[in-house]
Parts: sequence; C-alpha cells; structure tokens
Amino acid sequence: MRWENLTAPPVEENPGRAAPATPPLPLALPDAVVRTFDTPDFAGMTFYEVRAKSILNKVPGTSRVPFEWTVNPYRGCSHACFYCFARNTHTYLDFDAGADFDSRVVVKVNAGELLRRELAAPRWRGAHVAMGTNVDCYQRAEGRYRLMPPIIEALRDFANPFSILTKGTLIQRDLPLLRQAAEVTRVGISFSVGFVDERLWRSVEPGTPSPRRRLDAIRRFADAGFEVGVLMAPILPGLSDSDESIEATVAAIAAAGAASVTPLALHLRPGAREWYARWLGREYPRLVPRYRELFGAGAYAPQSYQRELTARVRIAARRHGLIRAEAGGHRAAPQPAPAPEQLSLL
Repeated sequence: MRWENLTAPPVEENPGRAAPATPPLPLALPDAVVRTFDTPDFAGMTFYEVRAKSILNKVPGTSRVPFEWTVNPYRGCSHACFYCFARNTHTYLDFDAGADFDSRVVVKVNAGELLRRELAAPRWRGAHVAMGTNVDCYQRAEGRYRLMPPIIEALRDFANPFSILTKGTLIQRDLPLLRQAAEVTRVGISFSVGFVDERLWRSVEPGTPSPRRRLDAIRRFADAGFEVGVLMAPILPGLSDSDESIEATVAAIAAAGAASVTPLALHLRPGAREWYARWLGREYPRLVPRYRELFGAGAYAPQSYQRELTARVRIAARRHGLIRAEAGGHRAAPQPAPAPEQLSLL
C-alpha cells in the first residue's frame, strides 16, 4: 500500500485550539494524530496528521503528463469538486471516494523539512517538481497548516524549477516567496477556471473560491510579472460547453491577464464517475441520457467531441489575444484509452 511510508507526528508539534479527536483510525493510518477544529470553515471535517517518510513522488512512466516528479502535501480536498479525478485515491486509505474525500484530509505535517532533505540528497538532479496535480495544495486546510511556505522556500533555496496548479486564491499569500523563487529558477503558475457561471460553480465546486476570485488572483500574479497559464477545466457537457459559455469564460480569462489557456473536457474515472453521476441525476436529470451516450464506454468522452471542443476554445482564445492556447507547467490533457467493458454512469 502506497500509504505505508506515513507515520504519526508527535502531538506536541501542533499545539493550539485543536484537540485530538476520538479514533477509530483508518487501517492505512494506524498512528495518525486525528484533529477537528471548532471553526465554521472546518465544520464536519477531520484532519489526519502524519509524518511522511518521502515527499518527492515519481510519476509512473506510463503517465502522459509532462513532468516526472510531484509533491503532494495533502490527500483529500475540501474543495469538494464533484468531478475530481483524484477521488478514487482516497479508497487506498479505506475511506470512500465521495463524502470522505471532501471531509477527511491527510496532512503531511513535515512536508517542508522533508523536501529540503530530499533536495539536498546527492541522487537528486534538480528535476522539475509539479504541485497541485492530485489534490489542491491551496485548499482551505493550507490556511491553518501553512505547509506551502517551507516547501517553496526549499525549492527556492535549491533553485529547483517547479510549478503550481490551483483553484485556491490562498496562493496570493505566498506571492512574495514565489517572486523570490522566480528570481533563481523557473516557476510556473497556473489556475484552473473551467467556467464563470456562478450558479454552476456553487453547485459543482462548492468548496472552491468563486471563478471571479480566481480571476482576480490571476490578475494579481500577471501584474507581478508571471506568465499565468489557465487550465480551462473541466468543461462540462451540456453545462459549460456551449458557445456562449466558452466565449464568456475565455473572455474573462483574457481580461484577467492570463498568458495562455488550455481546454480540457470532463473525464470521469472510477470514484469521480459515481459521485458526479449522483450529483448530475439530482441537479440536472435531463442530461443523464447525454452523459450515458458520451461516457457509456469509459472514462473519456469520444475523441471527436474532445477535438471539436478544443477547436472552439482555441478559436475564442485567438479572438481574445490568447494566441498561445496551451500552457506549460500543468497537466497535459489525458488521452482516451481503449475501454473494452461498458461502465454504468447511473
């Protein structure tokens, strides 16, 4: 099990108003320190504090992403996006991919010090490190645990190139550190803004900052001299894939000062598939037949749909001056793989 390299931190390392909650602990985290916080932002949430034995993660060679190494200080995510592809990873912890993913967050409290040690190891060759590729490193928990500043400081001090992809506006807190890092190494900053419809945002991404707040953060980073990439993802069939939605979203991204936009159609891997299907059936039952048609054979929409969607976004991007319609420093759009067995959406 990939979680065997985690142990619990000493309780005294995290003093404050939080008190250890009552077990039971998940089987995969037998020694974690479990905490809850009596504040509205963390109502109903449980945090499992662990000390990781390694923090630089090697991406499997079969992956199509354009990077080899990642750092993930958290597991689980309070952003609670119904479509999040990382949901199934929570089942490795004996949690479920639905409500547990949203409310039970693993915190690697020693992430910064561990990263500094691993960057100093003779075997490390200074490869690019990507963050925000699994769950968001600037989710709400980061406001309390502050794992990212020591991570950025370590990467800065070793002049190690890195990138961050986020929906979280809390990244603005670390802008001074990120500017320092950018003076000595390549730093990629990307935000995820799939659509600007406020009603849709409140329904399908209930724990995230609003699209407008993310756009404001993009503007702030652009004004600070960063070439900010935007991952326009996911684009949701029947909900944000109309010409009107694409035009409004691309126009807002361009107006915010982004340097590029990369579209990505919704894909529904196991875990996310079931959770999103439940949401869709409750909120937009009229679209269920359309989704069965698109995703009946696997996790990805047909390539013809993806190509057509990408073309429409690129046309809008050119119209708004975003000539370079693909950004570096974040995930590449995954390609559909053959899916011999039929999957049930609902």
